[in-house]
Amino acid sequence: MPMDTRTRFIFLMSPKEFKITKANTGRLTHLCLPNSELHMGMEFDQHVAVQKTLNDPENYCVLLYPGKEATNLSDPAQVPTLGAQINQRRLVVILIDATWRGARSIHRLSPSLQRLPRIKFTPTMPSRYIIKQQPRPDCLSTLEAVHELMLVLEQAGLDQYPQPMQLLEVFNRMQDFQLKCAADPNRTGYRRRPYKDPAERMRIRAERLAANGLRQ
Repeated sequence: MPMDTRTRFIFLMSPKEFKITKANTGRLTHLCLPNSELHMGMEFDQHVAVQKTLNDPENYCVLLYPGKEATNLSDPAQVPTLGAQINQRRLVVILIDATWRGARSIHRLSPSLQRLPRIKFTPTMPSRYIIKQQPRPDCLSTLEAVHELMLVLEQAGLDQYPQPMQLLEVFNRMQDFQLKCAADPNRTGYRRRPYKDPAERMRIRAERLAANGLRQ
């Protein structure tokens, strides 16, 4: 079921991520959001559609990207900053759909993205991803990131999220399908080992890093 949002979402997907069809939450999220666009590439300064959106004076474009200078929408004290900047304009959130290394490359190759104000949030819980391991507990899939962002946008009065479980239900159905495929001996191309719980994988990774004298 499509989910209407006041906020417009622009997904910038790396070519590597674009080729992954069995576990691509960016594409899945785009299909759930009628008020969204998806563009594939590594450099977007010459991308006509993206630049048209960024240069439209009726839009207030922000980049969902971590950093000390990013406005944390989970902090009520920082929310008025974003609200004042929007000032009757349309909020457009740019999301880079890639691995963290790929996201850094896209950001580095596109100065127009570097100039955008940044926003972030504090996740309410670690990633629920079972079929894919995240590098850190605070790293989320694109679908989970949009879910968390919609929660804070509604709390800030900047959008409405009347069915907060809708995206997560789609996410869970995707994973349930993949788990069934993995358990089907008649299917080729799927792993044959059971997936560990995300929290268990994080615990094992932390123990390995600690054994090597490293920190997450």
